[in-house]
Amino acid sequence: MPDVKSIRLTETVKAGGCASKLSPAVLDKVLGKLPRQNDPNVLVGFDHADDAGVYKIAPDLALVQTVDFFTPIVDDPYTFGQIAATNALSDVYAMGGRPITALAHVCFPASGELEVLEQILAGGLSKMMEANCTVVGGHSIRDEETKFGYSVTGLIDPARVFTNGGAQPGDRLLFTKALGTGVISTAIKQGTAKQAWIDAATRSMTTLNKTAADVITAFCKTTAHVGTGLRPIQAEQSSARFPIHSLTDVTGFGLIGHAREMALASNVSLRFRLNQIPLLEGALDCILAGNIPGGLRNNRDFAECVVGYEEGIAEELKAILFDPQTAGGLLISVASEHGSELLRLLRAGGVPAVEVGEVLERTRLLITVADQIVCGDKLEF
Repeated sequence: MPDVKSIRLTETVKAGGCASKLSPAVLDKVLGKLPRQNDPNVLVGFDHADDAGVYKIAPDLALVQTVDFFTPIVDDPYTFGQIAATNALSDVYAMGGRPITALAHVCFPASGELEVLEQILAGGLSKMMEANCTVVGGHSIRDEETKFGYSVTGLIDPARVFTNGGAQPGDRLLFTKALGTGVISTAIKQGTAKQAWIDAATRSMTTLNKTAADVITAFCKTTAHVGTGLRPIQAEQSSARFPIHSLTDVTGFGLIGHAREMALASNVSLRFRLNQIPLLEGALDCILAGNIPGGLRNNRDFAECVVGYEEGIAEELKAILFDPQTAGGLLISVASEHGSELLRLLRAGGVPAVEVGEVLERTRLLITVADQIVCGDKLEF
């Protein structure tokens, strides 16, 4: 793409990326009051706090639908477009679907540089093409704060839908990316982020979850129990015939926020081991320097009441667990006997997955956090 006049996109907005989203407390309060629609073809709806909606259109075919857009999280327009597309596609992958079409959502200042808009759109298109997802149109409005993203539609087998419910005691928890994009993006906005931190966060946020989803889908096909028969998933159920019992992507609500949703939907408790949770380079430095996004504070205010910490865990380590992620990784609840093999296959496919905890019987606390992260622990992409 051609060079454009120097502009720092992050300086033009109050909050960047998924940190610009509404507080989970606000959404929880409002969505809980809405009436439920009685449509038997809705397999997964908004009342289940899942990653995307699923609507059955034939006995063996359903649509996966999602929408995601936000303010700039990096300064480069082309990269911002890539990140926005990666983030929007992730919800379809988290359900086990295959994205096929997308509609762009654009908010842009009337006085903005057209070259900037062109690069944003081109960056997004590059990732949609990588995902084999066709952009068929979109909508734009004038707005003083730039915002960009997509509505994405995918296809899925109704009998092979992954939801955030269904995790079972004894399952192992795997995670496919590192935490820290929210605090690093705040440091970018403040002009204090080191280039190495920016590069690592950008690589993470522009890496599609496509490979991870492909590995997961293929793994389930080869390890499904024989003789149980296919059946369409119901919103509150997970197909027990598959070794992966629950799946979600970790985005704006942070690791704890999305883990909370998994625990509630599955009626279980989760335990995380901090020394196994990967962090992006510079993430803890950003927190110690005070680069804490408002989204992190909102997430913590809402969800920390369900968390119990092992004594002695440092404040910055607690904070990073609530960091709002943009285009974050997949959190997978897999049957214990299949965990090692799935981890091996993910890594063989180039996905830097790690085991971060386990699923427990339901207790008073939905989430417990034990052990401390080893200093300097990084995850390379």
